[in-house]
Amino acid sequence: MAAYARRFGVLDCVRFGSRVLAAEFAGASEQEVAAWERWSGNGEAFGDGAGEWHLTVKHGESGETQYAFDFLILCVGRYGVAKHPKFPDEAGPEVFRGQVLHSMDYSRMPHADADELIRGKRVVVVGSGKSALDIVAQCAVANGSEYPCTMVYRNPNWAVDPNLTWGAFFEKLMTSRLAELMVHKPGEGLALSLLATVLSPIRLLIAKATETYYKALMPMRKHGVVPGHSFSAAMLGWRISVLPDRFYDMVVDAGIVLKRCDSFGFCTDGVVMDGTGERVVHADVVILSTGFDADQLLNRVFASPWFREILVAGPSDTMLPLYRRCVHPRIPQMAVVGYAESAASIYPYEMMAKWVAHLLDGAVRLPGVAAMEKSVAEWERWGKWAKRRSGGFFLKSCIASVTTWYHDQLCRDMGYSPRRKEGEGLLADWLQPYGPTDYAGI
Repeated sequence: MAAYARRFGVLDCVRFGSRVLAAEFAGASEQEVAAWERWSGNGEAFGDGAGEWHLTVKHGESGETQYAFDFLILCVGRYGVAKHPKFPDEAGPEVFRGQVLHSMDYSRMPHADADELIRGKRVVVVGSGKSALDIVAQCAVANGSEYPCTMVYRNPNWAVDPNLTWGAFFEKLMTSRLAELMVHKPGEGLALSLLATVLSPIRLLIAKATETYYKALMPMRKHGVVPGHSFSAAMLGWRISVLPDRFYDMVVDAGIVLKRCDSFGFCTDGVVMDGTGERVVHADVVILSTGFDADQLLNRVFASPWFREILVAGPSDTMLPLYRRCVHPRIPQMAVVGYAESAASIYPYEMMAKWVAHLLDGAVRLPGVAAMEKSVAEWERWGKWAKRRSGGFFLKSCIASVTTWYHDQLCRDMGYSPRRKEGEGLLADWLQPYGPTDYAGI
């Protein structure tokens, strides 16, 4: 990664050790912006040239510096602010004699420091998502059964074994264009809506067969980690992770201990699992793999309370109100890249970046604000539908089940054909999975 950054001059464009304290739009009042019928006043990326963003930046320990930019792109991501559980008085981390940290902090540690933290220690990991599984496996590999790692969790998520044959087939099948015909999509129209309704039982049947297959071949029942939601629901909200290699073998070998409970708190020497009174004693380290507050970084950056309200605070808990998942209809000369969730998020982020680059170059022509808000509302209705159908197990702005549909929209905007497998034939376009290489020519 460092070599790539040096090769393409990325490092020369980055100011490390800097923190943006505030971003404020200047050039038009909020009342004027709210009345515009075209984004940025005239539908252009840079408006009429009068508006600009003023950024207040703190570099290291030095004072604050003001900068002015013609366009602002927020690439703050979803995983920069850790979400910490709340505890009753005298049951929080402050009563614990060991070390408590979030999985975000653990993942940022140099490998040698992370190894020193867990080696020869009794580690408790709280959570059952991908980060929790990976950390638990790392601890088990480092310490074995001499210092078993305990995973404390409330609701297990679907974690699939990549070595099982059906898993690879299922992944290819469900990332194809054909698979997206079986699910409703935002702004799909009557014909596609009817087709999705007719075909959805096939999708449910495939998901049920996959669920049955994994339950039969993975010892989930034996170890008490069968999720309480269906595999179909997990697909919509993409609460699916890949199981670390030999995970259940390490459970059998006592390198991993699984403990399920409704809630937990701390005591002097470990973690107390509420409801049972059971105590995980002699814990030296507790790692909280309890998720992230995805909206905080976006919320903090704006000086304008109105911008904060219309982007983050008020609109929705299912979808960020962005046209094409990139620009807010009422916030001028600004784009967001990287706020979405998918099966493999990196290449949708790349597609967003390409779309924004085309917008800056004048190659993408935006509709009026009313049309943009209509599209945002279509995605919001779809998000609410997906959240209901997934039983609430839906990550905000998750596009996993409609990724190709979304990329089709971006391609059309940029002037490219959405059919990226034209040279391979019609069957390939419908049946083969879409991935990063299909969009390499854009």
